[in-house]
Amino acid sequence: MSEQVVGGKSFTAVAINCAAKAGEWIKTKLGNHTSLSLKYSAQDLVTEVDKGAETMIRNLVMTHFPQHSFLGEEGVQPGPEASTKALQSVRDAEYLWIVDPLDGTTNFVHSFPFFSVSIALAHKGEVIVGVVYDPIRDELFVAEKGKGAYVRGRRMGVSAEETLRDSLIATGFPADQQYALPLNMKGLQALVPQVRNIRSGGSAALHMAYVASGRLSGFWEIGLNSWDLAAGSLLITESGGRVTDVKGSPYDLGVRHVAASNGHIHDEFVQALQQAESGS
Repeated sequence: MSEQVVGGKSFTAVAINCAAKAGEWIKTKLGNHTSLSLKYSAQDLVTEVDKGAETMIRNLVMTHFPQHSFLGEEGVQPGPEASTKALQSVRDAEYLWIVDPLDGTTNFVHSFPFFSVSIALAHKGEVIVGVVYDPIRDELFVAEKGKGAYVRGRRMGVSAEETLRDSLIATGFPADQQYALPLNMKGLQALVPQVRNIRSGGSAALHMAYVASGRLSGFWEIGLNSWDLAAGSLLITESGGRVTDVKGSPYDLGVRHVAASNGHIHDEFVQALQQAESGS
């Protein structure tokens, strides 16, 4: 446990505590938030709840680990360029907390009960702790590098599907309508006839958690950010699945176009996405 503890404080315990506190607070605001503003586009929303939750998490983390670096969605200007730049400035930090305080803001705004708090800790660029919390279902998904992944205290494992034909796959619809959305739509059009069905819940972090827990066979989306993926990537790998970019290259914090699966379908999945993108 030595790498997971500094000065007697467990990284994982702090991550869980932060996610639980922020999630419970977010739940009290459901249907009760007052201000709403557009970030990147009409589809990219931010509320005072996103900002308040991030402040709460940052303050808690910094109380325990004042020397650590922190990358949160609400501290970064909207748009892909700003996200890439923000990550580059901190990705080599010894310890970096990567936080999406409310993944699924659009759902939250509409009181559609599918959103989550995502908290990851990276050590020299490698994710070592990942927590995704769904406050509506009170489901806490937790992974620690080399120690497996758990939900409600039970060990998680990915699903058993061997082929795309038998798979339930999820995706999302990106806010970036110039680049990411058209690419995602190509993938969607190609995959719908090849899979059992497709879902789009509206929270990438929860989709990743669902792949880890065997509820989804796979998930892909174009144009995501490190805070959408970092925690979920560890949940999946510690549950026996695979996370790459859509071309099949290994996941790292800079990946924006993600393909995640139970591992069994991964090569077929990535191949189908590549064929869709190349139009072949």
